[in-house]
Amino acid sequence: MTATTAATSLHKTIYLRATPAQVWAYLTEPEKLAIWFHKPETTLTPGPYEMFGTESGNRLMWGEVLRADPFNRLEYSFTIAPMGEATSTVIWNLTEVPGGTRLSLEHTGLPQGAEAFDLTLALDKGWDDHISRMRAALHGG
Repeated sequence: MTATTAATSLHKTIYLRATPAQVWAYLTEPEKLAIWFHKPETTLTPGPYEMFGTESGNRLMWGEVLRADPFNRLEYSFTIAPMGEATSTVIWNLTEVPGGTRLSLEHTGLPQGAEAFDLTLALDKGWDDHISRMRAALHGG
């Protein structure tokens, strides 16, 4: 059996009892991002961004917002210190469904190989934790 050379990626999909506009606010507005993720200094719009720890104030991630199609799709490059110089891409897709929004995350271009597997595991768990906090915030608890 040979190892696959396909790019490493993470995929998550959840359903939220909130409108796409409400979910969009949690993906782009600093005060709402700080509730469940990390806090940028300004609203995420196309161009460079940095996000900081809500408790530490340290820069935790940075990159460039590549696409911001309100209430539909947000795409940005994603770099964190453990990735070194590597850059990956995060894509959020919002789809209105009866009763709320289906939110899908695709995090692609992650470092590959056995030496990078611990980082992949950490990011996988991290996204689960962050998304869970977003759901709790949007659902009121």
